[in-house]
Amino acid sequence: MDDTTARPGGRQHRVEDGPLLRGAGRFVADVPQDGQAYGVFVRSPHAHARVVAVDADAARAAPGVLAVLTAADMAGLGSLAWHQPMAGRDGTPLAMPVRPVLAETVMHAGEPVALVVAETPQAAEDAAERVVVDYAERPAVTDVQRAVLPDAPQLWPEAPGNIALDWAAPPPEQGGDPAAVDAAIAAAAHVARVCHVDQRIMVASLEPRGATAAYDAESGTYLVRACSQGAGPLRDHLARILGVDRARVRVITEDVGGAFGMKSGPYPEYPALMVAARLTGRPVHWMSTRSEAFLTDAHARDSILDGELAVDRDGRFLALRLRTLVNLGAYVGQVGAWLATGNFSRCVPGLYAVPRVDIGVRCVFTHTTPTGPYRGAGRPEANYLMERLVDEAARLSGLDPAEIRRRNLVPAAAIPHRTPLGAVYDSGDFPALFETALRLADYPGAPARKRQAEARGRRRGIGLSCMLEHAGGMPTEGAALTFPGGDRMVLALGAQATGQGHATIFPRVVAEKLGIPRDTIGFVEGDSATGVVSGMTVASRTTSAAGSAIVRAVAVLLEKGRRLAADALESAEADIAYADGVFGVVGTDRRIGLFALAEVARARKRAGDIAEDLDTVVATDTPHTFPNGCHVAEVEIDPETGTVAVVRYTAVDDCGVVLDHTLVEGQLHGGLAQGLGQALLEHAVYDADSGQLVTGSFQDYAMPRAADMPPVTAAESNTPATTNPLGVKGVGEAGTTGSLAAIMNAIADAIPGPAGAALDMPATPEKVWAACRAAAPG
Repeated sequence: MDDTTARPGGRQHRVEDGPLLRGAGRFVADVPQDGQAYGVFVRSPHAHARVVAVDADAARAAPGVLAVLTAADMAGLGSLAWHQPMAGRDGTPLAMPVRPVLAETVMHAGEPVALVVAETPQAAEDAAERVVVDYAERPAVTDVQRAVLPDAPQLWPEAPGNIALDWAAPPPEQGGDPAAVDAAIAAAAHVARVCHVDQRIMVASLEPRGATAAYDAESGTYLVRACSQGAGPLRDHLARILGVDRARVRVITEDVGGAFGMKSGPYPEYPALMVAARLTGRPVHWMSTRSEAFLTDAHARDSILDGELAVDRDGRFLALRLRTLVNLGAYVGQVGAWLATGNFSRCVPGLYAVPRVDIGVRCVFTHTTPTGPYRGAGRPEANYLMERLVDEAARLSGLDPAEIRRRNLVPAAAIPHRTPLGAVYDSGDFPALFETALRLADYPGAPARKRQAEARGRRRGIGLSCMLEHAGGMPTEGAALTFPGGDRMVLALGAQATGQGHATIFPRVVAEKLGIPRDTIGFVEGDSATGVVSGMTVASRTTSAAGSAIVRAVAVLLEKGRRLAADALESAEADIAYADGVFGVVGTDRRIGLFALAEVARARKRAGDIAEDLDTVVATDTPHTFPNGCHVAEVEIDPETGTVAVVRYTAVDDCGVVLDHTLVEGQLHGGLAQGLGQALLEHAVYDADSGQLVTGSFQDYAMPRAADMPPVTAAESNTPATTNPLGVKGVGEAGTTGSLAAIMNAIADAIPGPAGAALDMPATPEKVWAACRAAAPG
């Protein structure tokens, strides 16, 4: 990648890598507690059933068993379901059914109904097989389109027709005018229409979920070690569910083997373990098996995407109408409805100037594992639908896909740009970025490469995807700078690294701002006891949000430092200057170092002379940023087998000021792998009759391998964000958001006509082979 925006040290090695490569990581299973017992969950084999009775006598009598817990033991606990308040188009609030810790009526296959606790994992597994559950099975529905039909089984009385939320944007009070969109579509020279399935997929993190819960009877406090995306937010959820003050719950998260959004919220297992620890007086550990992960980790996507794009005779976009049907699963998952609505709509209409937009989203309950955030979380869905529409508009108008995009990009002179949905793009140069991508991808040379492929009996195609996303979510984030003694400072964050390199980049930011050596700064995160406010590591928000908090913490620290230094150096505060770790009186040789001043301040505070020392804790709010880019994929297809190979991939992204190019590249490549997996391979399938998960293991669920990854040409076309002091934008979702449409548009280009354009993800060999046959002459 281009290094022109790199800061000093911008390609230093990640400090996290050494311990991980040496096997010195500390994941959930690596920290056994004294006297630890082990939990195994008994899970429903049915998608929908009433638990008539649980016979646990044989299990309780088994060797080594300490307890068997059922729903009765969870009495008084609150619902796991939590979501920000939302209202639909008629003011009806989002339906929020209670999600229990252990179920008395199961609503999806794999839902836990009992917890066995024993001295060893094997004893717990053996005893779990002795638990006999009597179920009264009920009808189930797993398909989102089937769930909204009048004769479909109903999940919840508070959600008639299985509709959790019927949502529209923009609302009338914000200028929403569906009639104007209807009129523009009716009068347009061309109307591109597409309907695509955004299939359900698994997260499949390298480290499954797990937790160890302990209870201190004397203090009445809980300690939970869990792999999470934020110890503080998880602590708050668990305290709410247990109905205790959050001061009685401490959550610790150390290394996390992948999260991607799935580990951002509470799950039934965690409060169940906490209750078990309190009842048994022992720490209780549980680690998900891969089979459990398939059944119980939040799934992703699963929606039907409909779109219409009105285009005039010159190829200019006039109006956009989008309708989506989104599968929430059996319960409202962590921010699940917001992902389908707010996250989705903020990315529309992407890089394009479209004067009128009308969006409608129906969020639907089914008897499936709840869906939740997964890399992109609404952004890939919006971009995929938009970019498939743009390619369809190109086909209808006779324009080249690049040319129709070129005519509709928001010009740099129009930035800041307010979309019809109220989002304000604060920075960017979309045309320049677009042209850079076409040049690096050698877009003009694509026809010649297609002819060369045809001579070899292959079909070749090139696909474009102009990507825009909003990075950020919860605006509030905190940071703490403390002085433990000596020439040492500790930076503490509430955010949690799950592979992003926080320990590499954030202490470096502090060092640069204070002009002190990086090795004088320690780093702490993943402990709710620090008291640092956090909105979790999600939504590509952490660099901008935590970075802004760090900048604010440094500013507050220096403000306090100047007052304290003025007192210590017997000078006016206005005469105090700071540089490179030293406070000094301007024009004199009177100086005091940062760490020495911290020692003085600590002693004075201890003596009662001053109210506060240099230790600094802040929280600040940071607005969204709008990363954007253009991704170009090139594929070759063997028409005899339907096999698709991505042979070239070009990504040009605007992620604002780059703090570390290695980390940016890693995020891009990781996101691309996940997008490629969805485009070509991955699909979570339920049996329509039984509600059983058909793709319940890696024998049935295809994952991308190293050989599937294409060579990547990556570059930057960066404009600093104006919404945060570092000028950074997010990058974590870019590879996934841009790649879906780029790959699928390339396949459609390789298989011209309706057969290629209608292909849905995943573009499996069987589907591609059939499309090639349908598109063949004669």
